[in-house]
Amino acid sequence: MERTMHNGDLRLSDVGKEVTLLGWVSNKRNLGSLVFIDLRDASGVVQLIAQDPSILPDVRNEYVVEAKGVVEKKDVPNPALKTGEIEVVLHSLKVISKANLTPFIIADKTDALEETRLKYRYLDLRRPCLLHNLRVRAEIVRCWHEYFGANGFLEVETPILNLATPEGARDYLVPSRLHHGSFYALPQSPQLWKQLLMIGGVERYYQVAKCFRDEDLRADRQPEFTQLDEEVSFMDQEQILTLNEGFLQKVFRELLGVEISLPLRRMPYWEAMDVYGSDKPDTRYGLLIRDLHPLLSDVPFDGFHGVPYIKGIVVPGVAKETSRKVLDELTNEARKFRLKGVLSLKMLDGQLQGSFLKFLSEEKQAALVSELGLKDGDLLLFASSDDRRAIDFGLGALRTLYAKKLGLIKPGTYDLLWVVDFPMFDPIEGQPGVYSAEHHPFTRPRDEDLAFLESDPERVLAYAYDIVINGYECGGGTLRIFDHDTQWKIFNLLGLSDEDVAKKFGWFIDAFQYGVPPHGGMAYGLDRLTMILCGTDNIRDVIAFPKNLQAVDPTSKAPAEVSEDQLEVLGIQIKEEE
Repeated sequence: MERTMHNGDLRLSDVGKEVTLLGWVSNKRNLGSLVFIDLRDASGVVQLIAQDPSILPDVRNEYVVEAKGVVEKKDVPNPALKTGEIEVVLHSLKVISKANLTPFIIADKTDALEETRLKYRYLDLRRPCLLHNLRVRAEIVRCWHEYFGANGFLEVETPILNLATPEGARDYLVPSRLHHGSFYALPQSPQLWKQLLMIGGVERYYQVAKCFRDEDLRADRQPEFTQLDEEVSFMDQEQILTLNEGFLQKVFRELLGVEISLPLRRMPYWEAMDVYGSDKPDTRYGLLIRDLHPLLSDVPFDGFHGVPYIKGIVVPGVAKETSRKVLDELTNEARKFRLKGVLSLKMLDGQLQGSFLKFLSEEKQAALVSELGLKDGDLLLFASSDDRRAIDFGLGALRTLYAKKLGLIKPGTYDLLWVVDFPMFDPIEGQPGVYSAEHHPFTRPRDEDLAFLESDPERVLAYAYDIVINGYECGGGTLRIFDHDTQWKIFNLLGLSDEDVAKKFGWFIDAFQYGVPPHGGMAYGLDRLTMILCGTDNIRDVIAFPKNLQAVDPTSKAPAEVSEDQLEVLGIQIKEEE
């Protein structure tokens, strides 16, 4: 068989050509004297017409066929198809491969459950929308190679079988056959290796890296994922951000035809948190968090006494429809973020209403209306807390909820910004003076904050940055510590003993004795970046063979039990569940 054209490439300029096409039968319509067949391949769909139905063999949906005929102009164009101005008048049709009735319709619009689609993913991938997503993914990778290759970066592969190191999530472990009782760990990221490449003098590294994290799943997370990973020596933070803005500009220009203005905004972490309630703020809509502490700290309400944070958001036009049940649901949502409760006031018929009014004098009410610019129909949601992150995240969750409910986000718009100046440490709840790393333990503190490492760790900010697109963190990175003494101070602040450091990172820290260049880098989540550019909110839509929310591959049924012989070779015995 010899294909002369791809189906989706045919146009009016091809009228009169004899063509041989290959593909799957997407649809068949028998009108008696005429038979129409939609033929689909990876490039798209074209309509075939048999003016003499007797030339057709028995052919059904999803049969693979070879079609020969002449391209002709359609009397009535179909604007929904790229090939809608032409059709192919058949001379012959040959069945190459037959197909059973598929478990769901192969079309963009389907009512099939996701689990069914994932079980038959090879059929699901025939849907044009999924093929489009894979093309976008491939084009992002193409831009990645072109851009960083042109900027003098060297592509280097880093190991997949690693030593287990604490990086925030559980490792996937691989037992060693040669060393019973010992395990490799699959990489959560290439972090340590790319830093060693900088110490090794590579200076500019990049790769498309597979990463693995054994953590709870959600719509935008997978146990195995792909990073666009980079590291560079002798650049400061601003130079790294500028470099990466060029890559993002190339991606948006070439894939979407969207021109993004540079430089992108730089928003400090605490501004993002205090105003938008998120370290990945979506600034395409309002509903901003307002500081109410100056107004309300002195009201006779026990929940406000002595707390450092009183904040709220104003939601326009929803006061009348907000019932007690709705308010309870909002409180439950906020509690997911350690916020104890949510209070409310409604602006109706020109005055404030709500049970909290008993704590507010008329002067306070007037000041609140004036300060917040409250209008008829507005709903004020507010809370207090001694935990800055809890109140910001809690109100931020309500902000996001209402933005979706009220349709405040215009489709097809893109909001890009850098969040910078992250805290170096995150206090561990219920353990005063104990911290975890906000990013990772190799993040470099800002020079001006080094003096506070021991006296006031929570005050220390880092050379850390995330690229945020439409409220999603699509990538992030830091400048790295290149000073041996500073690195040990950070380890100690994170509660790691010298013995812990030697055991987990000794092989890495030893390299710090031999001249370390200032360096930094970042990584993009390829899956999440593709998800945004494809306009979906489900990361499984942009991965060829994803896992489901139970970390199972519905196609192959992995993970699965293995034979006793395989376990014996590895020196492993399975413990029965109690």
